[in-house]
Amino acid sequence: MPEENVSVPKHVAIIMDGNGRWAKKRHLPRVMGHHEGVRAVERTVRAARDAGIAHLSLYAFSTENWKRSPSEVGGLMGLFRYYVSSKIDALKAEGARIRFAGNLAALPEDIRQLLRKAEGETASCTAIDMVVCLNYGGRQEILEAINAFLEDRSRNTLSDSERPYLTEELLRRYFYLSDLPDPDLIIRTSGELRMSNFWLWQGAYSELYFCDTFWPDFGEEELEKALRSYAERERRYGGA
Repeated sequence: MPEENVSVPKHVAIIMDGNGRWAKKRHLPRVMGHHEGVRAVERTVRAARDAGIAHLSLYAFSTENWKRSPSEVGGLMGLFRYYVSSKIDALKAEGARIRFAGNLAALPEDIRQLLRKAEGETASCTAIDMVVCLNYGGRQEILEAINAFLEDRSRNTLSDSERPYLTEELLRRYFYLSDLPDPDLIIRTSGELRMSNFWLWQGAYSELYFCDTFWPDFGEEELEKALRSYAERERRYGGA
């Protein structure tokens, strides 16, 4: 992985794209691409931890993904059940704390129970913070945060200084994971060049890295390329 003097981002976010095209290229069902994508997750979490990345967020299922065929959505839900229930011990062994971001209330109850269990059992792990974005949409997160603020204001639960105006700092408190730092680097695989409703607020000043590799083929080597590209950039946040 990168040399010690290479600047390593604190939070790397990945739009894991290309599972279906990976499978199609091999004349396999799309669900097989998702299964191989899970292997890529395991490789990448390990590589990110070894690189010294503190937070790794993965875009696993968007609010728009419900539009896919019922068979594919069902296959993905089954994969989430399998991964979360069978990989907790492996994540703990890697020192990975797992958390979830998104509108989790819309997921099946048995999956929500598994998510809560995984979060509880890995809460003390400190090697890397792994955030899985499930039923996540950046626009939805912002709207939910604003509506939650308005509800608190109508209930008079805010202080006098907080009540009149919604500030960036106050809005952040209503996000799914308010303590998660903004992503320094957002990676998208498979050659697509768009954000697809991912970390829209938090990613305002993130560095972007796009690669042609389908997600099932992603791993340590591709992550290293992204980190080297990041290290060569100068982040000015709008300044001179």
